Amino acid sequence: MEVAIIGAGSWGTALGKLLAEKGAKVELLARRQEIAQTINERQENPFYLPKIKLPKNLSATCEPESLRKKKLIVLAVPSHALRNALKNLLDFLPEDPVPLVSTIKGIEEKTLATMSQVVREELPPKWHSYYTILSGPSFAEEVAKGLPTAVTIAGYEEEITKFVQQTFAANYFRTYRSLDVLGVELAGALKNVIAIAVGISDGMELGLNARAALITRGLAEISRLGVKLGANPLTFSGLAGMGDLVLTCTGPLSRNRTVGLRLGQGEPLEKILSDLKQVAEGVRTTSSVRALSQKVGVETPICNAVYKVLYQGQNPREMVKSLLARKLKEEFYLE
Repeated sequence: MEVAIIGAGSWGTALGKLLAEKGAKVELLARRQEIAQTINERQENPFYLPKIKLPKNLSATCEPESLRKKKLIVLAVPSHALRNALKNLLDFLPEDPVPLVSTIKGIEEKTLATMSQVVREELPPKWHSYYTILSGPSFAEEVAKGLPTAVTIAGYEEEITKFVQQTFAANYFRTYRSLDVLGVELAGALKNVIAIAVGISDGMELGLNARAALITRGLAEISRLGVKLGANPLTFSGLAGMGDLVLTCTGPLSRNRTVGLRLGQGEPLEKILSDLKQVAEGVRTTSSVRALSQKVGVETPICNAVYKVLYQGQNPREMVKSLLARKLKEEFYLE
């Protein structure tokens, strides 16, 4: 099977390696010629996955013409880049739809659209039912090393979702399926905001009690907003919800946790983002979540507190004080 992966970052490269090892002919569509050339010449992506040897049946290009021949297309670009990517690639897509697999965890800032909504707005209707999303607790570096991982693949059509599930399943990469596309997308996007909050707490050395509280109450915020928007509440207790939240909030490979950690240690946001060299989706998503929660009338105090630190220059210590000083209430309540 011929597969295209739009995006040659760490996650696109890791999934490309997985599929190539299973026998697929994989082509990464890179944004920069330097990346494509290096992958083809060295069978390695030192820009995003250094020291990971890539299979010979994985190549890279900057030319989209070959998309027409692909039987599976993976979307692995930052959330803010998806809409333009689809606009630019529309004329190169296969005439007959093939499964689309999104690995993107974010919400558009201006439109507040999830990635499935962006796809529905930018691609013809015949493509809509072919959309799926792969999400869950999965660092690209660990997947590239073949370490045990479990993820959720959600789609609209059972048979297409099963096909994608089987395509990605490997002896170290276990795939579960779901029909709750919205819930999986929201869980994957919102957990990044909570990870920034946990990173701030860890950077200030507030302890493990505080970390556990933020993760748990963060999950409550994610669930409240997700259910309000129509998601299945069970999704948030699964791999795409709690699983990904725990990993992103505690794992040293988490870019979003790293942003929070360094903020908590007193570093300015501009320097942190400059040093990262990769996208920390939670920074943009924080703005989207605040606007979305206000729009639908759902309380998200942790996300709002992170917004004040990122966008209004609030001192992280004031963030903690504001969260602890909130009015006392029942732990479980309905909006």
